[in-house]
Order: sequence, then structure tokens, then C-alpha cells
Amino acid sequence: MKTVLIVAGSDPGAGAGLQQDLKTATLLGVYGLTVVTALTVQNSLGVQKVEPVAQELVDSQMAAVLADFPVTAVKIGMLATGFTVAAVARRLRDMRERPPVVLDPVLAAGRGGGALLEEEAIDLLKSELFPLATILTPNVPEAARLTGLGIETPEQLEDAARRLQALGPDWVLAKGGHLAGDPVDVLTDGKNAYHLPGTRLPAPHNHGSGCLMATALAAHLARGLTVPEAVNQARDLLAGALRHGLPLGQGTGPVNPYAPFARERARYEVLERLQAAAARLVKEDISPLIPEVMSNLGYALPYAEGPEHVAAFPGRLLKTPQGTLAPAAPAFGASRHIAAVILTAGRFFPRLRAAMNLRYVEGIEDLAPLLHLHHKSFDRAQEPPEVKTREGGTLAWGVASVMENLQSWEQPPDLISDRGEVGREPMLRVLGEDPRRVAEKALALKNALQSAGRL
Repeated sequence: MKTVLIVAGSDPGAGAGLQQDLKTATLLGVYGLTVVTALTVQNSLGVQKVEPVAQELVDSQMAAVLADFPVTAVKIGMLATGFTVAAVARRLRDMRERPPVVLDPVLAAGRGGGALLEEEAIDLLKSELFPLATILTPNVPEAARLTGLGIETPEQLEDAARRLQALGPDWVLAKGGHLAGDPVDVLTDGKNAYHLPGTRLPAPHNHGSGCLMATALAAHLARGLTVPEAVNQARDLLAGALRHGLPLGQGTGPVNPYAPFARERARYEVLERLQAAAARLVKEDISPLIPEVMSNLGYALPYAEGPEHVAAFPGRLLKTPQGTLAPAAPAFGASRHIAAVILTAGRFFPRLRAAMNLRYVEGIEDLAPLLHLHHKSFDRAQEPPEVKTREGGTLAWGVASVMENLQSWEQPPDLISDRGEVGREPMLRVLGEDPRRVAEKALALKNALQSAGRL
């Protein structure tokens, strides 16, 4: 098994430091070895105290690990003191065959800016560890402090990255998340420089993003990827981890490297649950509520990011003279329309991962409370013209308008309806946490209408 030696500080909240590094390494299929350089007292609100580990103890930890375990990559994070910088550099120089080294120059805490490396140790970091690094991964504040440059544009970030590369690292990945506008990272080997654009994400829970990136790079290098390949894969992992950051604690929560792995793990279960719910809808015959355009039932993977992460029925659920028919097995990416409903609802309430469309029922606003269902509606006449021309745009706009107008005390709706317009059939959408709950709500509605003689 490939291994990564992680040299970093401890974070008791486990959002950054050794704890985040170990989670990321494990998820990427490598074995994490650790050397603790500092104990921090921190939580989601910030760092309260830092206690560096004695130089001799850091050195002894490295000696013990290197004497016994194979090391296929090294990730260096928080070092705290000049003594630790020197000890780590000495051990790396003494290795017979030095593996790839990822150096994350942690200078200060991202929240509050408290120092995580002594001021007098910065020059030592440059002279002792930069020449040993395969890749250096500063963010904008770190690049600015290490070079003395003002950095406000990607071009200035490239200048800083080139200057840092000239100090010894084979590569520099200067991370542009602190730049205004959409972020641009800069990767350079001193000869060529690559501007890597990203998308600005609404990511309030971003604690540990730098640790995740550096450890992911080390893990991919340990597995034999080239530096550019490792950078691309690490950036993809980080984007998902930021997009699905965990709202833990009262302040800035941690990034979530588990998100893409949770999606993959859930694929079979999602299809199985859809199949079971559809079988019940067929058996108990939901056809009286199937609209002219037919119905579909969809279920999203956890942390879904697009229609490809939402499974539905390629042939829809059909109304036939014999009752309800599901002509094909569920598949991912089968319905952009039902995916638009689920993905939009999930932006506001992540637990809402399933939905189904039914024909509109007159008087639904009165019937829903009797079934203990929460009903909301939107008016297609209010839809902006530019939305109408976009496939699935109406549904995303309509669901979003409902969610945005909920009161702070309101639960998410079980039902969202609209009365249609010219060429658009009135429709009712049933929302729920999974297909079983959606099917139960749909069948409860059908049974109530049948009992009232309205079907």
C-alpha cells in the first residue's frame, strides 16, 4: 500500500491539520503516517492557543517512522518553530531516496490570522525546505508574505509563483481563492505557467481546505501521478469538498472530502430504492393521478451536483388501460425535469432528495392539511422570459421561488403545484427524503381523492 508521511499540527476539531490529512489520505486509498509538530487549541470559531512539540520529539517521531515504514510521499503542513523546520529538513535530506514532497507553507490561521509559524522561521523555511519540495502550495496571503509582493490579480500571483519556484521547489501551485472574482490558481515549474480557472462557490464552511489540497496532492503523487495530473485531481476533490462543506460548530465548519465518495457508494442503493417505490406505485396503481405528460419519480445521490447524479425512469411512469406501467429500469441522468426539481429543493433543504410529478388536483390547498402535508404553489405568469427558454428552467425557478418565500419557521413543502399556462399542463410535485416517502404521500393523496369520489 502506498503511504504518505504527514508532518503537521493537530486540530481537535478535526477540520484541518493531521486529522483532515488522515481523512483525505484514507479516502484516496493511501496509508497516512504522522508526525505531530504542534498541539492547537481551536474550534470552528478560531485558534485560541498553540503549543509546539519539542524539537527532539519531532525529530524522534520522524526517525521512528522513517526507520520502519516505506514512505512514498511526504506532506508538510504546520511546523510552528524554526527548530522544527530544521529538524524536518535534516531528516528529509538524510533519506536515501527522497519521495515527492508537498510543502504547504502554513504561516497563519485562516480564521483570525494568528501566527502558526514563528516570524524568524520564515527565512529558514525558504532556505531549508523549499529546495526539498516537489511542489509548494501557498495561498495568496502566504505567497504575498513569502515574496513581499502585493497580489491582487492572477498575473501578480503568477509573478509571485515564479519567484517562489526560483527558491528551489520543482513546482509551485499558487492558490487564488483569495483573489476577487472567480478564483484562478497558478501552476508553474519556472519555465511554463498555467492559469487554472475555477468557480467562486458559496462555501462558508471551508476550514481545512489548504490541508485537504496538499494531502490530496501527496496522495496522488504517491500513486504515481505526474504533478499536473495530481493538481487537477486534487482541485476536483477540493471543489466538491467546498461545495458540500459541513455546517458543524458555531463558526466556520470543515470542508467535506467525503462527498464524492458518498455519491459513488450510494449509487446501487438509490436505484434499488427507486425500483421498490415504483413497484409499490404500480401495485397500488397511481395511474389516476398520472398527468397527460406522464409521471416520473427521481432520487438523487447524496451531495448531488447535477442531473447525472439524479436517477429516474427513462420511459417515465405511464398511465395505461391496465394501470400504472414502469417500462424501464431507473437510470442516472434519465430526466432533466425531475432532476431540476430535486436539485433545486436540495439547495435549500439537502435532505430532500426525491420527487415525483402528478396531475394537478383542484382544491389541493384544502386537502393537503387534512393529510398532514404542507402545500405551496408558484405562478408561471411570474416566470422571467429568459427562464422560459431554458430546459428545466421553469421548474428550477418555480421551486426556488417557493423555497425563498418560506418563513423561517416553516418546514419544507411536501407538495408544490402550479396551474400551468398555455401549452403547459397544470402540475403537482411531491417532495420527500426518499422514494418511499414520496410514494406514500402520492398514494395517500390518491386514496383520499378516491374516498371522496373525486377520481
